[in-house]
Amino acid sequence: MKVLVPVKRVVDANVRVRVKADGSAVDIANVKLSMNPFDEISVEEAVRLKEAGVVSEVIAVSCGVQACQETLRTALATGADRAILVDTDVELQPLAVAKLLKALVDKEQPQLVLLGKQAIDDDSNQVGQMLAALLGWPQATFASKVAIEAGKATVTREIDGGLETIEVDLPAVITADLRLNTPRYATLPNIMKAKKKPLDVVTPDALGVDVKPRLTTLGLAEPAKREAGIRVADAAELIDKLHNVAHVI
Repeated sequence: MKVLVPVKRVVDANVRVRVKADGSAVDIANVKLSMNPFDEISVEEAVRLKEAGVVSEVIAVSCGVQACQETLRTALATGADRAILVDTDVELQPLAVAKLLKALVDKEQPQLVLLGKQAIDDDSNQVGQMLAALLGWPQATFASKVAIEAGKATVTREIDGGLETIEVDLPAVITADLRLNTPRYATLPNIMKAKKKPLDVVTPDALGVDVKPRLTTLGLAEPAKREAGIRVADAAELIDKLHNVAHVI
């Protein structure tokens, strides 16, 4: 069974994000970029399925600029067999990414697409669902446990009330949640081996996909700084502050 694993290059989770002075975008100059944490989890799960003998090939995919090859090499070092970069300088929005992935699915014919539930830069949580809709495949989102057997995937997913277990027929789209697994670190030998693994580069035009943005960002602003707290003498003063100053009661 072949698995397609999309990965996204984002500002590292440990970096404090800054907005440009003109409010037009996030400032990523001289900022560390790395693989989206939820995508790290999806890569790990795909590799574990391969190690268990369920999966025969893991294909990592990224859409973006040439520098995304670094992210793909990380996926290859973790255990992916080969990688594909959809090279474009255009700002990619969720629908465009879903269309690019659909084109690659039509070309590669995987039985499973396993991706992170969302990216930590835009928090859209849309690509997996959009891709499933475009393909007409069943989907299992927010997976915290995945088991594949006899052409079906049994997925435990996290919901507001606890856990829900569903079964979907393959091919399917599964999005990984935080507690699905703990990603491994790439060892130095595997990092060296990853340099020799195949990495193909295609363009949106070659895939026949229009990636022109359909939404325009009007502006960005950092959250207002929190004011220092104050002490009150008694409950009566607390209620007065909450009512007349904070306006929450």
